[in-house]
Amino acid sequence: MKRIVIGILMVLALGNRGLAQVDPHFTQYYVHTSWLNPALTGLFDGDYRVSAIYRNQWGNVASPFSTIGAAAELPTGNNINLGLNLITQKAGDGGYTYTTGYGNFNYTGVRFGAQEYQRIAMAIQAGFIQRRFNPSKLVFSDQWNPATGTLQPTGEVFNKTSSVNFDAGAGILYYDATPNKKANLFAGFFASHITGPENEFIDNEKMPVRYTAHAGVRLTLSETVSLTPNAMYLSQGTAQEKMLGLYAQLRAAASSDVLLGVNYRMDDAIAAHAGFTYNNFVFSASYDINTSDLGKMVRGTNSFELSISYTGRKKLKTPEVEFVCPRL
Repeated sequence: MKRIVIGILMVLALGNRGLAQVDPHFTQYYVHTSWLNPALTGLFDGDYRVSAIYRNQWGNVASPFSTIGAAAELPTGNNINLGLNLITQKAGDGGYTYTTGYGNFNYTGVRFGAQEYQRIAMAIQAGFIQRRFNPSKLVFSDQWNPATGTLQPTGEVFNKTSSVNFDAGAGILYYDATPNKKANLFAGFFASHITGPENEFIDNEKMPVRYTAHAGVRLTLSETVSLTPNAMYLSQGTAQEKMLGLYAQLRAAASSDVLLGVNYRMDDAIAAHAGFTYNNFVFSASYDINTSDLGKMVRGTNSFELSISYTGRKKLKTPEVEFVCPRL
């Protein structure tokens, strides 16, 4: 019985992307870049950056799944960027919570080409994964009393309802930082969970490595308009995720831009997103329209995300680094 309960909880946490994928996912993956690739850490024009993202999904299937991410990034100016990030996801009626916390160490000193505008960043990420559930929120078969039609205390005993494991990953990123260029390329690769953290609720089960590849190009159409087509491929165990996207950045005033875009997660959802920048703040919202078979059966499992970021600066923006990565 205990194995069945834990298995159900894990399935709830996985969503619709297959039993092998155990990580949350974001439509606005370019906002929470520590999840996408730690080699993006600190690649912005500023002295520090803090960001947060909230996702709500699957409210039509069970209790809504909610995911919260927060991150802080600090360029040191010595080819080393540092970052901290946290994700916590609550899933289903069993009080299942999945929490991760990581520190990022990003080396950005590999530069080549004319004036060293071709750049490579390499990062390592290390931290913890915590899983826990609340047995008091579960109902077991031995609790049903057919004579009275009421519930009685269960005889099931759980020796462990929480576990914490060490976890680590590594990523690499190439980007073209040439200023005033019509097209700036970027591409990256990230391998997460390379230490194989164990799921202590199920014997001999280790978390599969999550491989993430992402790429795109920023196209500068004019002084006020740019387009960024981008793509992401994710593989974890037997699960895959393929996403194509495009977002536009439109200069509305000297201190503000308008952001518009659309993403297509193949065999899963179409997402529209919109936002704006104001001074050093970026606000963004997205809405997923589910297109999978599960979405059709339950008449919609749509999701939404909200995000905010703030970049602290002691100096004016420099044109050299206005574009360095696929992020808002």
